[in-house]
Amino acid sequence: MITKMKKYTFLVFYRDYETFLTELREAGVVHVTQKAAGLAEDADLQSLITRRAELTHVLKQGAPDQLFQEQADLEQRIAAIKKEQARVAVWGDFSSKIVAQLAESGYVLHYYTCPKAKYETEWGIQLTEKSGTIYFVTVGDNSMVTEDATEVLLEKSVTELQADIDALNGLLVAAKARISAWLMANKETYEKELKEVEQQIDWKQVTLNTESSADGALCVLEGFCPEENCAQLDERLNALSAALYYETEDPVEGDATPIKLYNNWFTRLFEPLTGMYGWPNYGEFDPTPILAPFYLLFFSMCMGDAGYGILLIIIGLLIHYNKLKISMFEGLGPIITTLGVGTLVVGFFLGTAFGMDLSALFPNIDYLFFNGKVVTEGGVRYMSKAAYAASGIEGGYDVAMVLALLIGIFHICLAMVVKALCYTKRFGFRAQLGTWGWTLLIVGGIAAFVICLALSAPMDVTKIVLITIAAISAMGIYLFNTPGRNPLLNIGSGLWDTYNMATGILGDTLSYIRLYALGLAGGMLGGAFNNLGLMIMGGSTAGATWQWLPFILILIVGHILNLAMSALGAFVHPLRLTFVEYFKNSGYEGKGTLYSPFKK
Repeated sequence: MITKMKKYTFLVFYRDYETFLTELREAGVVHVTQKAAGLAEDADLQSLITRRAELTHVLKQGAPDQLFQEQADLEQRIAAIKKEQARVAVWGDFSSKIVAQLAESGYVLHYYTCPKAKYETEWGIQLTEKSGTIYFVTVGDNSMVTEDATEVLLEKSVTELQADIDALNGLLVAAKARISAWLMANKETYEKELKEVEQQIDWKQVTLNTESSADGALCVLEGFCPEENCAQLDERLNALSAALYYETEDPVEGDATPIKLYNNWFTRLFEPLTGMYGWPNYGEFDPTPILAPFYLLFFSMCMGDAGYGILLIIIGLLIHYNKLKISMFEGLGPIITTLGVGTLVVGFFLGTAFGMDLSALFPNIDYLFFNGKVVTEGGVRYMSKAAYAASGIEGGYDVAMVLALLIGIFHICLAMVVKALCYTKRFGFRAQLGTWGWTLLIVGGIAAFVICLALSAPMDVTKIVLITIAAISAMGIYLFNTPGRNPLLNIGSGLWDTYNMATGILGDTLSYIRLYALGLAGGMLGGAFNNLGLMIMGGSTAGATWQWLPFILILIVGHILNLAMSALGAFVHPLRLTFVEYFKNSGYEGKGTLYSPFKK
């Protein structure tokens, strides 16, 4: 839900303006209207923004760049020496000092590599052979060696290179210690400076968003305050000794009114998902109360496995209580736990847990599971997968697939109703006759048909009801979609809308099959890992002792992989159904600005 705002316009004598701004910041409830003109060109503001970015960067990584560069240089040098050590290791260990002494005595060693097929034994002393390559050394005269061999330069032995690595590791430990020491000594100072810079930025932005009037004698400022804080703000303003005049009014369409959301604990969990698309305009409805339950349902259907739901609950709780620290999931423990609960419930009714078919495991209660078929031979009735497979009946349809399509139809119809109500609130009923026409035609037509079917109404009555709805809708769609415009233009616009709706609605509805397909794919892949594990066990759990280790490894690795892939798909595809299918049909714009009051 969106908090109601009041628009404030302040008129302040220029000598009292700083006192006024100080009191306004102390109140901490006014969101100052941002005016883009002049902000980007102000050098002082840009300098402060740059400094804020520098401080934030240093605090985020834990030390200045030069300290991390020193650490990176040492790590690169160690990696290069290890690579050289691996190259030298094939020649065995030796002392470069002794090799130098031999050279001074006239016994110069030359190291060569040569393909085995071209090697001649009289060339020198073969040290080893590796991957079809001969490694050999010559002492003194190497004139017999042909160009088929490649000479290798060796400066240090494996032992000597390891000594270099050990020395650099000592320097690396010292570099890391300097980073930790810097953070302990400077973190508080940097955090304090960051707060001061942010205060200066806020102050500078407010002054730049101030307009002058009466030849600079008056300062004009515009802002917005939540209605619940207006009484507190008015009391502070009235107590000021500054020369001040202000007035309040309700925001209107076109004002840059910020939005402040207030939702219950459950809906608040899903507010970040709304923010990923864009915050609502002040005149729009907050989509989060509708997004929250549907996203939970969509995610749960895409996962479709009660066992994975249990794992998500455990992971979410561990993250929430800081027992499991994953930076990308920081603060997301509650929503992961909630999604896990939804997956557990939906996965149970879909009849799958860790890739196992629950209707086969619990045949006495298989009527609880929605993973079977509805058949029409001998009467319409529901059958579980196991019962359907054993019955030999042909035909029928999958309950989960039909359920996904029905949810999609309801979701789109709800979006159309929301659009009609929201646009009517913002622009008036007369300007939205076309929108109401489409809502009546699709939503009203489906509702009327279902009611007539439920009441077993005669076919003639059903036809009359549907024709009446279509006739009334057609007037709004083709004749009055834009009141006051040429009727021929309205008809042309209505025909274009008809084409878009006919092609769009069908595609949007079919998109919801992914809820069924993803859940089915995850269940089948989980079942495949189970079958693979049973194959190792010889088709049963009574295998030999040695078979249990690969059996357990296959199950653990397989289900972790399937959980990760299923969770990724279950996160992305419900977002698509929300951001594309729902938001498009609900007319959601998502171009609002979050309420950010001027405060300390």
